[in-house]
Amino acid sequence: MCLLRFTDVVKLYVSDGQPVRALDGVSLQLSAGDFVALVGPSGCGKSTLLHLCGAMDRPTGGRLEIEGIPIADLREDRLTRLRRERVGFVFQFHYLLPEFDALENVMMPALIARVPKSKAREDAEAILVRVGLQHRLRHRVSTLSGGEQQRVAVARALVLKPEVLLADEPTGNLDPHSGSQVQELLLDLNREQGLTSVIVTHNLDLAQALTRQITLVDGKAMIV
Repeated sequence: MCLLRFTDVVKLYVSDGQPVRALDGVSLQLSAGDFVALVGPSGCGKSTLLHLCGAMDRPTGGRLEIEGIPIADLREDRLTRLRRERVGFVFQFHYLLPEFDALENVMMPALIARVPKSKAREDAEAILVRVGLQHRLRHRVSTLSGGEQQRVAVARALVLKPEVLLADEPTGNLDPHSGSQVQELLLDLNREQGLTSVIVTHNLDLAQALTRQITLVDGKAMIV
């Protein structure tokens, strides 16, 4: 099943009064279960493409469809619900709340989505156990290592059981050992849950371990 289809997608920004073409006629499709690496030099449009995959932005030109529905036809409240319920995000900077513990951070999206507190706690505990942090549930995230914090961020992204996982440089700030652990976790989760996953990365080992690579150069996509 085709989840996302880009047809001649263009994305323009304005910088210092001048238009910047972040994406320049990108055409591609992502199907259920795909595990895709977005690679390319800095400034080539990887994060822009990732944000469009997650309905965090709209294209300037071309056509972007989500399950066959043009994103231009969806109201903002529908996009907000789609992002909350069907897409999980993991960022290079994990954006965890340092004053809360690991369990509370992972519960947060579920509570925002009005999941009953007992159910949110149950689901958060289960996914934290799955990512290997059962011994860190009640530790404040400020006391965790970088690798542990990123695993909390992965757990938070998955607590609502999304269909799509998007990650922007998830190993970029980690030491090689921690980065390898997060990489293996992402690979395992894709195999176990059949998540459609798109990973922006400069890590060639991670990119080569995925099933597809999309290389962006000057806003144009080359698909391997």
